[in-house]
Amino acid sequence: MKHYLIIFLFFSSLAACNSTEKKPTGLMVEFIRDTDHVYILDSAPEFSWIVPENFEYQSAYQILVARSKEKLKDEQTDVWNSGKINNNNSVELEYKGPGLADTTSYYWKVRVWGHEMHKPSPFSDIRSFQTGIIKGYCTTPNKIQTIRIEPEQITKIHPDHYFIDFGKDAFGKLVLELNSKTNDTITVHLGEKLSAHNKIEVDPGGTIRYKKVILPVRPGKKRYTINPAPDKRNTGASAIQLPDSIGVVMPFRYCEIEQLNSDMHLKDIWQKAYFYYFDDEASFFESSDTILNQVWDISKYSIKATSFTGLYIDGDRERIPYEADAYINQMGHYCTDREYSMARRTNEYFIKNPTWPTEWILHTVPMFYYDLMYTGNLESTACYYEELKHKTLMALAREDGLITSGNTSEELMKNLGFSNPEIKLRDIVDWPPAQKDTGWKLASPEGERDGYEMVEINTVVNSFYCQSLKLMAELAGYLNIKKDSVFFQQQAIQVKALINDKLFDKKRGVYTDGENSDHVSLHANMIPLAFGLVPEEYTAGVVGFIKTRGMACSVYGAQYLLEGLYAAGESEYAFDLLTSENDRSWYNMIRKGSTITMEAWDMKYKPNSDWNHAWGAAPANIIPRWLLGIRPVRPGFSHAVIKPQPGSLNYCKIKVPTIRGFISVEYKTKINKREYIIQIPSNMSCEFYIPSQYGNMTVIHNEIEINNSDNIILLNSGLNKISIK
Repeated sequence: MKHYLIIFLFFSSLAACNSTEKKPTGLMVEFIRDTDHVYILDSAPEFSWIVPENFEYQSAYQILVARSKEKLKDEQTDVWNSGKINNNNSVELEYKGPGLADTTSYYWKVRVWGHEMHKPSPFSDIRSFQTGIIKGYCTTPNKIQTIRIEPEQITKIHPDHYFIDFGKDAFGKLVLELNSKTNDTITVHLGEKLSAHNKIEVDPGGTIRYKKVILPVRPGKKRYTINPAPDKRNTGASAIQLPDSIGVVMPFRYCEIEQLNSDMHLKDIWQKAYFYYFDDEASFFESSDTILNQVWDISKYSIKATSFTGLYIDGDRERIPYEADAYINQMGHYCTDREYSMARRTNEYFIKNPTWPTEWILHTVPMFYYDLMYTGNLESTACYYEELKHKTLMALAREDGLITSGNTSEELMKNLGFSNPEIKLRDIVDWPPAQKDTGWKLASPEGERDGYEMVEINTVVNSFYCQSLKLMAELAGYLNIKKDSVFFQQQAIQVKALINDKLFDKKRGVYTDGENSDHVSLHANMIPLAFGLVPEEYTAGVVGFIKTRGMACSVYGAQYLLEGLYAAGESEYAFDLLTSENDRSWYNMIRKGSTITMEAWDMKYKPNSDWNHAWGAAPANIIPRWLLGIRPVRPGFSHAVIKPQPGSLNYCKIKVPTIRGFISVEYKTKINKREYIIQIPSNMSCEFYIPSQYGNMTVIHNEIEINNSDNIILLNSGLNKISIK
């Protein structure tokens, strides 16, 4: 009997051990994490998961799909059993079973095998998804969340007058709960900006929002939802319309209530705020620089706060998607949340809904390229490949290969997706332009173009063109269209050579604004630098000039200015711009009182600006992708690089979401020593580039001294400790 007890205890112990074995997590269907109230529209949806930490690499997987949770609990299926598939991919695996039915609930789970393990992991938890009306290929929209945000502060100004601060600007409505004993009328003020007297600014200027609502109240009715009147401009035919279930929303942080003859408590009032599905815990950043921390916070929140339409819009004034705005929004979204459907839906929106600036069209191919790099899924690119070829704007090329918007034709505009024949492409460089170019009576006569001379063959336009050709060559390669890949690559090489031959002033060592122009601007130099077009022998002169111009560009232009500086190793100067306190800085937006990035550095630079423009949120991607240097180099983050340039920081810590899991980096400085603690998710390879300024210092990786003349360390999945001293 004693022996039976020992055997029983042994197997009980073993079962308990197995029950704690790590299993796949982070399950997604069609990029969707939480599939409640989401309808999958793709006839062959893709499944993704995070490989357990203890597996390091996946060698095989098995997916089970059934119509009931009960069947899956018994390892049974009545829909699809993939069997054991020898494949190391863990993202965007296509459903291969029988056709899915419309408006039907399904359940699925997955298990994986490691590269040195014969025994599989336990199956993941069971997840469900529901189909809508199946449409073949279709990007599934994620859901809009409704979140109750209670006030951070309620102040009783007078016996019947209250001031309420919700802490942050949010798009939504105000909800009140009152216990009125008589028929009465109260006045409600909603706004984004405070006056000098700490009251809501009723004339805030530009497109900063303020609304006054007269609200009748009566006995017996407890809850009141304040529905602001629609704004004609941002609810017009060109704007992204909100569903009737949401109705009209406005951005506001502050509320004042007058003529209220009862007490007001925190639980009696809240913002009913709307966001595209967002996980605040998916990303994290803190550092030894308090200004940089605030810049990160406002930039990350801007990505979340402006997501309420389900597409990347320009801001509240128009609520129209523009390609340049969307690109910055897209890159910031990838770095702050494990969410990919909104970017893809916006990219596909632009296929038939382009905007007129030449450079904005030239953002389309990069947006599709980064969709592939961050998701690993080629469906969208394959579906719209022919349209993307038009978006390179090759049809604008003159005989030598450089492009000019003067070559715009009716056929090209149709191929680009324009339905109005009166619209023509026009170069933009940056926005807003100078008074002389628009006739606007702006406070800033120079605009944000640094005096750029708008000539026919434009350096900025052709630099964007070259980048588009280069990325189109990569997309064609991933689609295995080898002839196109070679063609676009050759075109990119030719255009790069022409830019350096015809648009670079060798005597001055800088790029001019274009052919036959003597003017030299920040933009004509920062854009070629950002896109890797500057030959090594020209780099010092170009960087030297750029550093004389400061932030002589818009909040949009700052994306490329910082990319170029970090690409050239100018981390200290880039850091100074990120943490600047002058009026052309992110800190100035914070100082002015905004909690979402502004459309311009200051109202004096664009007097019709709004306070909720995510194209001002470049640091949301610059900090992870360039300051810490965390970027994918193969589709779906299967291979990544970490090229840190921490500048003068003594400490920083970051968590970056990827479709395969989360990369975290902690950086510390001590006397004559630098330490990096890096966590890499399973099923990902990663190279760490030792910062060049460390010279001949000793490098130790996981207690082993590294002798690597390339200054590159191949990181393992899991924990990596790097000491440089």
